[in-house]
Amino acid sequence: MPNASSLPEPLLKVRGLTAGYDAGPVLFGIDLDVAPAELIALVGANGAGKSTLLGVLSGLVRATSGTITLGGRDVTNARPEVHVRNGVAHVPQGRRLFGTMSVERNLILGAYLRRDREVRDDLTRVLGYFPALKDKLSRDAGTLSGGEQQMVAIGRGMMARPKLLMVDELSLGLAPNVVERLIDVVQQINRDGTALLLVEQDVLVALDAADRAYVLENGRVALSGPAAEVRDDPGVRKAYLGL
Repeated sequence: MPNASSLPEPLLKVRGLTAGYDAGPVLFGIDLDVAPAELIALVGANGAGKSTLLGVLSGLVRATSGTITLGGRDVTNARPEVHVRNGVAHVPQGRRLFGTMSVERNLILGAYLRRDREVRDDLTRVLGYFPALKDKLSRDAGTLSGGEQQMVAIGRGMMARPKLLMVDELSLGLAPNVVERLIDVVQQINRDGTALLLVEQDVLVALDAADRAYVLENGRVALSGPAAEVRDDPGVRKAYLGL
């Protein structure tokens, strides 16, 4: 196991993060790191604060205290478009596609802030991850299966050329064989150099895919470490894996 001094500087560093809504705080003193090209699982029960944390990291929810740095730059409470420009893409829970627009248009919308001439090349690259979409580009996104819609949502995030891709509840409502295929693609995206923060209620799926993991309970980090160690923790096995 490498010591702390040999670890790479985090791409994303969260320290002392507290955030919530009008009804009150949801997150309390969150510390979290994501290294470049690392795959992190963020797991926990419904209501633990996982989606709220992604909302803060993408600029949709304001932090009330603490700091967020990306690549050494303070981005605490930056606007969502600033986070996108800085290399953060958020695939939200429920996919939130434009159902009456074509698959191709939904994908291209992921590059809405880009002004370079390589968008079409990146569309080809994204379709390489999701070949099932190649013959569906002209179809309305709302006519696709749930798994295909999730492919479009992830592909849309990748069109922004993110350094960090955050995926909220990848497996929600999908059959296990579809989830397995999507996890394979997410891991390939990660191997190709994109850091991943994978939020999952299906704890076993997330921990099997990840390098490291954080367990969120009642808005606090209850446990963190290498994913295999978190999976083998007695408390995690009892609370989340039924073992």
